[in-house]
Amino acid sequence: MEYRKLGNSELELSAITYGAFAIGGTMWGGTEKKDSIESVQASIDHGVTTIDTAPFYGFGLSEEMIGEAIKPYDRSKIQLLTKFGLVWDGSNNGKGDFFFDADDNGKKVPIYKYSSKANVIKEVEESLKRLQTDYIDLLQIHWPDSTTPISETMEAVETLIQQGKIRAFGVSNYNTAQIQEAQKTIQVASNQVAYSMLNRKIEEELIPFTVAENIGIIAYSPMERGLLTGKYFTDSKLKENDHRNGYFNQFDLQKVKTLVEELTSLAHAKEASLSQLVLRWTTLQKGISIVLAGARNAEQAISNAKTMDFDLSASELEFINQAIAKIK
Repeated sequence: MEYRKLGNSELELSAITYGAFAIGGTMWGGTEKKDSIESVQASIDHGVTTIDTAPFYGFGLSEEMIGEAIKPYDRSKIQLLTKFGLVWDGSNNGKGDFFFDADDNGKKVPIYKYSSKANVIKEVEESLKRLQTDYIDLLQIHWPDSTTPISETMEAVETLIQQGKIRAFGVSNYNTAQIQEAQKTIQVASNQVAYSMLNRKIEEELIPFTVAENIGIIAYSPMERGLLTGKYFTDSKLKENDHRNGYFNQFDLQKVKTLVEELTSLAHAKEASLSQLVLRWTTLQKGISIVLAGARNAEQAISNAKTMDFDLSASELEFINQAIAKIK
């Protein structure tokens, strides 16, 4: 495994980081607790020391399982990344930006983007309990909240840093202007944003800005929620309550299928899986600090960890880039 410094912070994170959205189950067709915990532990055992989660993932379940999974390990050697600002429990009393209605076993749950000072403090205390720890390595605002001044949110974060409850602060889904506004109050270590072979929008403005400002980029959805594994072009069927049924429709699936087929030949030559090839390419892109990879069981987790066991030459990267270019 390769470990990388995150932006201007003191954090050293594993280049492949465990992404814990799917194990929460919500929007992913449910979860298996035993498999989920084993996937976290297998990741740690194979060098993936960094785990990224959020209270919203499974309405607290993802954080709870991570707290249970890391019990046997030395906490000082694990980096916990979590978030705040997506409220599902009604504690915001209708305040904030309404985001969407999530499905919780057939029940409609309204989700709000809300990052008032009081809510930030509240959420962090709840996360610390679920994670069974007394500090968070990187705390991130999950989504921008237009109803709360950025300065108010950042003041809450500053208080938490002073209290020793968080080591560093990052944003998520922020644009350059929002980061600049946040930096008037606090040092921003990173921005967690969507980035993949099929979605490279951040290369236009955000990456040049973060590179210049020494702000790390945490790439989420590098596999486009499983689409780039190729298995959904064979016989894999999604559960009815899996959000990917609609999510995949934004892509030209025939072109994606062609890309997957072209990359599979290179993956075989590298004695790697297609997923490993896609993840490895992502880790090598300019400005990308760490890459999130989800796993539903130990086998998937170990495969993700082994992504860093091989490299890609200049000619292999060019082959991949030419194949990606055909998508446009």
